[in-house]
Amino acid sequence: LESENIFVMDEDRAMSQDIRPLEILILNLMPLKEETETQLLRALSNTPLQIDCTFLMLSTHVSKNTSASHINKFYVTFEEIRKKRFDGMIITGAPVEMMEFEEVNYWEELYMIMEWSKKHVTSTLHICWGAQAALHYHYGLRKTLLPKNLRESKLSGIYSHKVLHHRVPLMRSMDDYIMAPHSRYTEVRREDVEKHPELIILAESDEAGLFLIMSRDGRQIFVQGHPEYDRMTLDGEYHRDLGKGINPQIPCNYYENDDPTKKPVLCWRNMANTLYSNWLNYYVYQ
Repeated sequence: LESENIFVMDEDRAMSQDIRPLEILILNLMPLKEETETQLLRALSNTPLQIDCTFLMLSTHVSKNTSASHINKFYVTFEEIRKKRFDGMIITGAPVEMMEFEEVNYWEELYMIMEWSKKHVTSTLHICWGAQAALHYHYGLRKTLLPKNLRESKLSGIYSHKVLHHRVPLMRSMDDYIMAPHSRYTEVRREDVEKHPELIILAESDEAGLFLIMSRDGRQIFVQGHPEYDRMTLDGEYHRDLGKGINPQIPCNYYENDDPTKKPVLCWRNMANTLYSNWLNYYVYQ
């Protein structure tokens, strides 16, 4: 973590603090788990709050892209933590969005964890497919395929979103328009969310659709995008798809002059840090 320029408090200093650390549970469903761990910890560490992260794995799913030794060393099973309570929880995205929720082989276990979180977690933040899955579980919303012109490749790139409610604590210090990465084939539509008055839409894009949705009590937060992505994450996805012969479209608003040989422009880090800091401060710590 230190080599990734992530602030780490040593054990002696941590034990001398007068306040206990915030306990954050992270259910990491992304295939490249070590990459996602670094991205999330980078965002979460950018706050004066002291946090202790626990990584959760699914017993009904075996990761194909991360070594078993890494999983066994750094991850716990649900049975090991089911009697504990956590201040906050993050459920990541997963590369299964073209499947129906009930067809995903770990859906029943995820269903059980989301039910458990309602009584054992103060506030849960869901990312991309994790947000779509949680909106389906908690509110019965269905995800829909993007329009055909987008679906031929996928919605991929950096998009501008209008902030709709500056006075909601999650959006404090945000600009009127914020940039954020997206990488998906499906979406949850505004008209479906609006049928639930207990939900509030906080930010949306004319091109990419809804970005931030929250339950009015702050217990459930849904991010239909990837604010945690690093500068080169979409670049890696783009070249991975090229290698598979998929012929993907160049990620939108990502490379300078749409030239994939150039270094991508980083323009969403401040938004992401503010988002995670506001969540930790106002919905977890406070």
